[in-house]
Amino acid sequence: MNCVFVQLQCAPGTTYKVAEAIMDREIHSELYSTSGHYDLLLKVYIPADEDVGKFITGRLLDIEGIQRSLTTMTFKAF
Repeated sequence: MNCVFVQLQCAPGTTYKVAEAIMDREIHSELYSTSGHYDLLLKVYIPADEDVGKFITGRLLDIEGIQRSLTTMTFKAF
């Protein structure tokens, strides 16, 4: 499994709707509301045999209200 963190910037007034849509899809391990440039932070475990970009694009970024995303890949736990 690949552990990936995704930060999402939502259109004004849509953060809760975006969060609910993510929860409905059950693709995340953890989901947080954040302050700063991004509104939501989620932790996703993606199967090793799946393409990370296709997974995120096909299962997450098609949610209405998401304006921008930042994906951070992880490599090794210490």
